[in-house]
Amino acid sequence: MATFPSVAFIGGGNMANALVSGMLAQGCPAEQVHVVEVLDALQEQWRARSVSVCASPDQALAQRQVWIFAVKPQQMREVVLQCRPWLQPNTLVISIAAGISIESLGKWLGDEAKPYGNVVRCMPNTPALVAAGVTGMSAPSTTTAADRERATALLSTVGDVVWVDSDRAIDAVTALSGSGPAYVFLFIESLIKGGLALGLSEQQSRDLALSTLAGATKLAQQSPESPSVLRERVTSKGGTTAAALDVFAQQGFSATVAQAMAAADRRAAELSLEFGK
Repeated sequence: MATFPSVAFIGGGNMANALVSGMLAQGCPAEQVHVVEVLDALQEQWRARSVSVCASPDQALAQRQVWIFAVKPQQMREVVLQCRPWLQPNTLVISIAAGISIESLGKWLGDEAKPYGNVVRCMPNTPALVAAGVTGMSAPSTTTAADRERATALLSTVGDVVWVDSDRAIDAVTALSGSGPAYVFLFIESLIKGGLALGLSEQQSRDLALSTLAGATKLAQQSPESPSVLRERVTSKGGTTAAALDVFAQQGFSATVAQAMAAADRRAAELSLEFGK
């Protein structure tokens, strides 16, 4: 059984809930978890899970080996500054806020002359809620190898982990996997609507769409062939799939996806400029 550090979640919303669920499912004792959450209703939900809870940062943070900031980007600076008085020299700080750079985190936790260096920036996605997420992670050279491993172990409780080299790469992760579930959900919606238009019932369309996406993803994961080869193998010349793919090509499907991801990437960079000062 894994050994878990003591962890404080600053922000007790959906992603904190996913991570705590993953940790508890893998044997983390509830007393190892502390949650800072301002909303009374969420505080009660956390207490029902036997973790310690408070409404605002206090001295309990000093006793926690890892802090995980799970608040909105526009709240990060204020919340980090509220927590800073209880920062210890060896505290590992993990941020899951979109667009907030490692540089900004270091300055807020330390100062301009000596930024705090033991930080990890990551971007999980919402399938973490069912332990099927993927998280992109990045850290500066000042973050120890042991703390990188600790961060990997924590985020691995809700899915896969991919390390990248920079803040800009995390913005790209945000555009691909962070926002990616919404793209997939949109495609599922479109498949269901298409099935309805062709005379299937809503339940039939939903079942067929979800199973098709799940099966195709599993095949792509397990096959040694690339997605492009798998696509070619299901596409007979002059057949039904070819007719459908011709429409996608005519409508610029691949270019649209690339443009959408570029827009998400730009927005992540904009968030850094807006809220990372």
